[in-house]
Amino acid sequence: MKAPTGSVLTVGFGTTVAMWAVGYVGRLPELLLPSPTLLVLLLACAVGGGIVSGRHLGADLRAAATAGSITGLLNLLILGSFLGGDRPGGVAPSAWFWVPGSILLTAALASVGALAGARWLRAVRPFENWVGSFVWVAVSATLLLLAVGGIVTSADAGLAVEDWPTSFGYNMFLYPFSRMTGGIYYEHAHRLIGFLVGVTTLTMAILLARTETRRWIRNLAWVAVVAVAVQAVLGGLRVTERNLVLAMIHGVLAQLFFSTLVSLGAFTSTLWKSDAEPTGRSGVRGERVFSAALVALLVIQLVLGAAQRHFHEVLLLHILVGLAVVAPTCVHVGFRTWGMNPAQALLRRLGLTLAGLVGLQLLLGFGAYLSSRETGNSLREASLIVSTLHQWTGAVLLALAVSVACWNQRLLKPVRAR
Repeated sequence: MKAPTGSVLTVGFGTTVAMWAVGYVGRLPELLLPSPTLLVLLLACAVGGGIVSGRHLGADLRAAATAGSITGLLNLLILGSFLGGDRPGGVAPSAWFWVPGSILLTAALASVGALAGARWLRAVRPFENWVGSFVWVAVSATLLLLAVGGIVTSADAGLAVEDWPTSFGYNMFLYPFSRMTGGIYYEHAHRLIGFLVGVTTLTMAILLARTETRRWIRNLAWVAVVAVAVQAVLGGLRVTERNLVLAMIHGVLAQLFFSTLVSLGAFTSTLWKSDAEPTGRSGVRGERVFSAALVALLVIQLVLGAAQRHFHEVLLLHILVGLAVVAPTCVHVGFRTWGMNPAQALLRRLGLTLAGLVGLQLLLGFGAYLSSRETGNSLREASLIVSTLHQWTGAVLLALAVSVACWNQRLLKPVRAR
């Protein structure tokens, strides 16, 4: 039986996202793992993707090899940095070997993993919602990009690469890795991972256009494609125009795009599409109003946070709105969602996570404020990490609030109190 197209794409793109995340973290200037260690981790990711394939698709070596080939093909976006010549436009002669060799290697590793997964970790029940899973691959890629983009802003590296779409005159995919140091590494990696998110989002939209019966879902997927294209242009103009307003808009739109993908993940999930009956009770309309209001408040706080990160002029307002309005509303909506829905396990988990995460966000905000006031190399690194985590957690909070608002519509229905 032929493996579903969605399964091959999900495994191939998912493995790529995992490899890029490991590679990015492993080559951070503050960490810089030894090359042999990093290589082993990357190869393990390729095998891991094969294990996922074998677990759910059995010993289908054709499907595993195809998924591995997709990973190898996408990895060429990174491999080009090692195959570029000394001059812009040049390509090393070894590219003729490494390009097909890398694709064959990931296909072989995925096949080995598939054999292992089929033999020792085979799933009891077949998995069917591969298209919904692919949406979550796009969510994961975007979550990685948000962290990478946050580091760019925290490290003040937005203009480390002074041209766009080229990189110091090089094709973006052929810029030598040996020159990616400090801020250049932060910014150039941001561009490459942004391209991966764009390709993943476009693939997601095409996949949904071919398989999804709900027109509004297909339309929302294409809205995401337009949004990611606009994001790319905004990021480029931020560089060429040296414009901080564009940088702020770029950061805000990134989080709105992420929440859009998370909502698509909910809409295409197995639970959403199932025939599960919503819970009827009184007070549902109030919950929907509160959750929608929380989303609006978090967007306002997002704009204030972006303005503070780029212009450093609205810190007091950002703190006051966060402490006096946003945090109490998060706690209220979180515990209300958790406590009033005993029959809906998903809503209870989302509510509890929302209430707990806002406490972590307050601590991160306090830490970012303190670390920004100190000097010294180690403290600058601490400030970079904490401020990036604060921004990244804010994006997750907004996505959680959007999830609560979406699932309130699907899992609850209002009834009149007697």
